[in-house]
Amino acid sequence: MTAFNKAPVAPITTSEDPSTTFTGWAAFPGCKGVLQKWSYHPRPLTADDIEIEITNCGICGTDIHFSTEGWGPISHPAIPGHEIVGTVVARGANARHQIGDRVGVGCIVSSCRLSTSEPGCIQCQKGLDQMCENATITFNAPFKDGRGGTSEGGFADRIRVYSDYAFKIPSVISSAEAASFFCAGITTYTPLKRYKAGPNVRVGVIGIGGLGHLALQWARAMNCREIVAVSGRDNKRDEAFQLGATKFINTSDPEQLKAAVKSLDLCLCTNASKNNNWNDYLSLMAPLGQFVLLALPEEPITFSGSTIVNRDVAMVGCHLGTKADIEEMLQFAAKHGIRPWVEERKVEDINAACHDVHAGKPRYRIVLDMTK
Repeated sequence: MTAFNKAPVAPITTSEDPSTTFTGWAAFPGCKGVLQKWSYHPRPLTADDIEIEITNCGICGTDIHFSTEGWGPISHPAIPGHEIVGTVVARGANARHQIGDRVGVGCIVSSCRLSTSEPGCIQCQKGLDQMCENATITFNAPFKDGRGGTSEGGFADRIRVYSDYAFKIPSVISSAEAASFFCAGITTYTPLKRYKAGPNVRVGVIGIGGLGHLALQWARAMNCREIVAVSGRDNKRDEAFQLGATKFINTSDPEQLKAAVKSLDLCLCTNASKNNNWNDYLSLMAPLGQFVLLALPEEPITFSGSTIVNRDVAMVGCHLGTKADIEEMLQFAAKHGIRPWVEERKVEDINAACHDVHAGKPRYRIVLDMTK
C-alpha cells in the first residue's frame, strides 16, 4: 500500500465518494511549480470504472507547464501526472480489467460513451477518441459525462478511471519503463505511423529529450532510410547515435544547417524552446515534406510563409493517438525492445525531480516511484 502523510482535503461535493480519500501532490494557485500534499474524494466507482493503486508516474513537460502556470493561472488545487502505471485494486461489474492487472493510463480518461442510443460525436464515430468533443484530460479538467467532478492526475496514491482508458502492459516492460509510453511514447509513435515512416523516408527529430529519444528509437525500428537527430548542442551527439540516429545536425553551426537544407521528408519537432528558429527548422524540409509540431511552446511561433509555400511543405500538429494506437504501440515496443531511458525518483523527491525536468537535466525521463 502507498503511504502518504495527512494532507488538506477538498470539500465534498455531490459528484464525489465521501467514503474514500485519495492523496497526492497538487499544484496550487501561485505555487510557482512547488507541489504540496493534498487530498480529495474521487468520483464513485461505477460499473465501467476501475480503481488503480499507482506504483509509478512519469513527469512530463506538460506537468511543468501547468504547475508553473506557464500555460495560464491555476484557479484551484489540482494533482498533475498523466503517465500512470499501477495495479487494479477495485472494478465495476462491466470493467474490462480484472483485479490484479497491471495497467497504464495516459493523457485522456474519458470521451463519448458510445452506445446504440448515444452514438457520440463525429470524432468518436471516426475512431479518433483523442479528439473527442467531450474528452476529459487526465488532470484539472471537468468531466463531461453527466456525472460531474474534475479529473485529478497520477501524482497520487490512487486514481479511478473508465476501464477503457487503462491499458494492460506487456510483461516484458517494467512499470518504470512503461510509464513514459503513455505520453511521450504515443506522442511520437503516432505521427511516424500516420505519415508512413519507413524505408523510403528520411526522418528528422528536433530535440533529443524525453520525446525525441523515443522518436529516434521508433524510427530505427521502422527501418527509416535516414534518421537525423537535430539539436542546438553537441552534448547529446553520441547518445543520439546509440538511440538510432544515422546523422546529427547541430543547428548552432551554420555550415551544418546549410548542408542539410531540403534533406528531410518527415520531421518531428519536440523542442518547445522560446529561442527556436523556425525558419532554420523548416529549411530542412524537402519538397512535399511534413513538419510535425509535437511540442507546445508557451509563446507564439513565427516563420516566413515562403519556407513552406515554395516547397509545398505541410506544417501540422499531432495530438496523442487513439486507444487502438496505444495498444499497438505497447506491443510494438515489446517486440522491438524499445524502452525509454528513465531515472527513478522517490515520490518524496517530487519537487526536486520536477525542477530537474524544468531545467532539462534528465537523460531522458524521470519516473516517480509512488510506493516509497
